Amino acid sequence: MPGPSDSYTWHKVFASEAEAAQAVPQRKLRQLELGGRQVCFAHTQAGFFAVEDACPHLGYSLSRGNTNYLNEVICPWHSYRFNLQNGRECEYRSRNAVTYPVEVREDGVYVGLPPTP
Repeated sequence: MPGPSDSYTWHKVFASEAEAAQAVPQRKLRQLELGGRQVCFAHTQAGFFAVEDACPHLGYSLSRGNTNYLNEVICPWHSYRFNLQNGRECEYRSRNAVTYPVEVREDGVYVGLPPTP
């Protein structure tokens, strides 16, 4: 029986966890283009996370923002804060951000994207 991760297309974004940590230091963000989508890749004390790069409020690039100690990405335009684990906007002012799974494997760091409709 297929597992939940089988419904994703996995994209290798870094060759190792060490390479990912060097390319995206803790509390930093980086925009990646994967499968025709813009993804905001985040590194926090809790690990690596990926969310859709467009802020659900007005579409500004989340990867131009920053993170905080609460494991949230903060949009630089209007300071909306989104939980990196579940995408929830912390003050219920907008739709939630779309999150994508990140897996650290022996052969690299991967981001899973759902199939394009």
